[in-house]
Amino acid sequence: MLDLDVVPERSLGNEHWEFVLGMPFYQAVNILKRQDSLIKGVQVWYSQEKPLETELVLNLSHDGIKLIFDPVSQRLMIIEVNVMANVKLKYCGVPFNTPQVRPTIDQIDQSFGATHPGVYIAEKQLFVLNFRGLSFDFPINSKYEPKYAHGLGSLQFPNGMSPVVARMCIYAGNSLGDARAPALPVTCFYGNCFLDCLEVLRDNNVTSGLKFLLVTEGNVQGKLVDPRKKSVERLVRFGDSVQDVVSALGCPSSKFYKSEDKMKIHLPDAHKHIRSTSADYFFNYFTMGVDLLFDATTHTVKKFVLHTNYPGDYNFNIYCRCQFKLPITMDTPKSNQSQTILMEDDLLVIDAYSKWDDVQKVLVTPKHRPVILNRSASTNTSNPFGSTFCYGIQDLIFEVMSNQHIVSVTLYQSSTPSSNTSSSNASSTSTSSSAS
Repeated sequence: MLDLDVVPERSLGNEHWEFVLGMPFYQAVNILKRQDSLIKGVQVWYSQEKPLETELVLNLSHDGIKLIFDPVSQRLMIIEVNVMANVKLKYCGVPFNTPQVRPTIDQIDQSFGATHPGVYIAEKQLFVLNFRGLSFDFPINSKYEPKYAHGLGSLQFPNGMSPVVARMCIYAGNSLGDARAPALPVTCFYGNCFLDCLEVLRDNNVTSGLKFLLVTEGNVQGKLVDPRKKSVERLVRFGDSVQDVVSALGCPSSKFYKSEDKMKIHLPDAHKHIRSTSADYFFNYFTMGVDLLFDATTHTVKKFVLHTNYPGDYNFNIYCRCQFKLPITMDTPKSNQSQTILMEDDLLVIDAYSKWDDVQKVLVTPKHRPVILNRSASTNTSNPFGSTFCYGIQDLIFEVMSNQHIVSVTLYQSSTPSSNTSSSNASSTSTSSSAS
């Protein structure tokens, strides 16, 4: 049985680990991986069809805990304990929920102090007791329903019949209904830089580089002063050297050397391409959602890959979502009937939340035939998430799931003037670029 500390409006955990409001999804998963000997029965709940509208949930079924994440920011929004008997809980070092201590009305009052009167929800027969950043649900038998709204303290119960907490929620704010995922806490940085937003630099529909707005820890002034966040702006362009990239973005989270690219069969005159004796390599920046491909000979940047981290993608939970803005200049202005893409005069702006069918209506005429990409691991040749589809437009390759959400965007250095390349040729340039 887990023995955990409750910190209202902040966290649930112990001296070894804690789930902190605002924590990225992948950090919570990493905690669960490290604690796999204690925490069993973990499930991931998400919507395949509406991944931006339905919360992303880590359900700890054996422990009666749900970690509810905002579907857009993918940061922890609500910590819910819905089976109180499965965990031990304490506040400020004092237990209030253990096999020996029942979380009754009196116990909660004693542990957390005075608060406003509880709110009675008649249709659910529940009294909800709210503290700042913390709420408790008490089921009330219908015969004890209050006639007047004087709170839980005004109800009279026979000895031993006092209701106990059925559910506890930790959140940021004054009420559970208004709960929102807070900004990324400084305690979750662990020395990493996180991406606030990314702008793709383009001129005449030719990509030249990326502009990063990064958030990092500020300088620590003293042991009692929390380090403050600070924002920095960095540019990385095609042709930049390894030293240029490391100076701008810091060391990568990982490096990945490309194996032979089987998709070269889609290139013109594929039989004439000689296998290289050296391999191109990626710098993977997981907390930014970006990969950079370096040429094996010149050691300069020749490709960028931006990841949107949708559940149901083969690479889900490897990268944080890349909050990018990709502008495309249209030859002739077109009306935009979609809410997922932004159109200003003759400029189309694609971001991590744009849907491909909406983009395609504006950008592609006629529709392109995609290259079908089916990834599989070396230890497991099956891919439970199914195939994705790659479309090549100008110097861009869009990888799209069956629900029309864009999984990744690859930007490569075109050797020819900007034009709508065939999807098969363009996709052959990108499909080995998602390093994991």
